[in-house]
Amino acid sequence: MTALDRSSTVAVVGAGTMGQGIAQVALLAGHRVLLHDAVPGLAAKAAAGVGARLARLAEKGRLDAAEHRAALDRLVAADGIADLATAALVVEAVVEDLEVKRRLFAELEETVGDGCLLATNTSSLSVTAVAGALRLPGRLVGLHFFNPAPLLPLVEVVAGAASDPAAVDTAYDTAAAWGKSPVRCADTPGFIVNRIARPFYAEALRLHEERAADPATIDAVLRESGGFAMGPFALTDLIGQDVNEAVTRSVWEAFFHDPKFTPSLAQRRLVESGRLGRKTGRGWFVYGDGVSGGASGGAPGGAHGAADASVPHTAEPADRPRRVTVGDLGPAEALGNMLRKTGIEIVEDAGVDCFELSDGTSLRLADGGLEPGIQFDLAADYTTATRIALARTPEVPDAALAEATGLFQALGKQVSVIRPVPGMIVARTVAMLVDLAADAVGRGVASAADIDTAMRLGVNYPLGPLQWGERLTMSWVRDVLESLHAYYPNGRYAPSLEVQWRAWAEEE
Repeated sequence: MTALDRSSTVAVVGAGTMGQGIAQVALLAGHRVLLHDAVPGLAAKAAAGVGARLARLAEKGRLDAAEHRAALDRLVAADGIADLATAALVVEAVVEDLEVKRRLFAELEETVGDGCLLATNTSSLSVTAVAGALRLPGRLVGLHFFNPAPLLPLVEVVAGAASDPAAVDTAYDTAAAWGKSPVRCADTPGFIVNRIARPFYAEALRLHEERAADPATIDAVLRESGGFAMGPFALTDLIGQDVNEAVTRSVWEAFFHDPKFTPSLAQRRLVESGRLGRKTGRGWFVYGDGVSGGASGGAPGGAHGAADASVPHTAEPADRPRRVTVGDLGPAEALGNMLRKTGIEIVEDAGVDCFELSDGTSLRLADGGLEPGIQFDLAADYTTATRIALARTPEVPDAALAEATGLFQALGKQVSVIRPVPGMIVARTVAMLVDLAADAVGRGVASAADIDTAMRLGVNYPLGPLQWGERLTMSWVRDVLESLHAYYPNGRYAPSLEVQWRAWAEEE
C-alpha cells in the first residue's frame, strides 16, 4: 500500500495541543480534516486555534493566501463520533489511559468503514494492548508524533503484535508524504526514543546521587563536552519532573524492573516535594522572580549548596606544562593534533596510555575504571568541545592536577574537576546509550539507521548512538561497560549481547 491520497479525509480525535498539531500537519498536506473531542465545544475552539496558527503562517509568508483559505475550508469541527464515518484515517490523541483509548477505538470501529486505518499517538502505552479489543486489530498502528507536531520532523510508526504490515506501510508512507521523517519500530516499552534516552537522564541522576558533581556542572559537561543541546537537569525541569519520572517508571515497570531502567530516588523526592521544574518555578533549578536557571540548592536529594549553584564548577587558570608525553590516544586522537599547535614540547611513547605528566602521573581517557592517576572525560568532538571534566584519584598531588588542568586550558577548554567515579560523565552516559541502542537492534525493535535517526531528530543528540559506537569502536564501549559492571555488579552496566558480538566482530 502507499500513502493516503490527498483526497482522503483524516480525522483527529482529541483536541488538545498534540491533536491540534497533528490536525495542522494533515491540513497542510492537503487533506480534509475532522477534529473531534469528547468535551462539548472544545473541537470548535481547537479548530479556531489551528486557524489562528495558520493565519500567523500566512502573515509571515510561509503560507500563501490561497493555501490558507483552502486549508481553512478543509478543517471541520466534528460534534460526534458519528461525524467521522467518512474518514480514511483516524488518529487518536486523547489522554494516556489504556481503557479510555480501548473504548474510543471500539466506538470508532462501529462507525468507520473496515478499510479505515486507525492510529494511536500514545507515547507510553502498548499499541498491541490498545488494539486488543478490536474486531479488526490489524488496522491499528502507532503514529507517535513529537510535540510540537508541526515543527518536529520525527514520527515513530509502531507495529503492534497484530498490526497488518500493509497498514504499517500506509502509515509510514503517509507520514513521509506529510513531510515528516518516519521511523519503524516494534511495539516495545518506550518505543525508540523513550526507551533509548533513559540513560541520558538516569546516569546524570546517579552521578548526582554519588556526589560526583552538582547538577549545573553535570549539565555543562554534557553540553560542552558531550555535545548535547541541553543538560539532563535543565531538560527534565523543562519537560516536568513528574512527567519525566513517570515515563522512566513506566518503562522500568514494563521491563519488569530491569536494573538498566531503574528510576532515581533523588528525582522521586523532587516530585514528592512538588518541585516539578519550570511549571512550578523550581525543580533542580529556580525559575522566575528574576532568577534564570539558578540551581535549587535545597532540593530534596539535592544540589550542592554552592554560593551560586547555577554556575558550573570551573577550575582557575593554571600554567601550561612545558612538556608532555603522548602515547596511544584512542578515541581522543584529535587531541594529539591540537596539542602540536600549542607549542608544548611533545615526547612520543607508544607504551603510554594517552598522556603522561612531568612527574609520571598518568592522564587517561575515562575507561570505566578507577586506576591511579587522572582521567579526562569523553567528548563528542574534541576540536569543538569547550569544556573537559577531570578527575583524580586520592594519591595524585595538586601539582599534577594543576598540570593536567593547564594542558586542557592550553587546548582552549574550560576544565571542571569532579569527584572520581567510574566512567566519569560523558563516557558513562554515551556507553549506556550505545548499549541500549545496540540491544534494541539485536532484539528487532528497530534498525540501526532508524534508531540513529530517531535519537538525532527526536531528542537532538549530536550523533546517533550506533554511529557514536562505531566511531568509538564497540570494543571500547564493551570495555567501559565491563569496567563499570565490576564496580556496580547489579546488571545495570553489563554489556548487552549485541555490544559484545559487535566488539568480537571488530577484533576478528
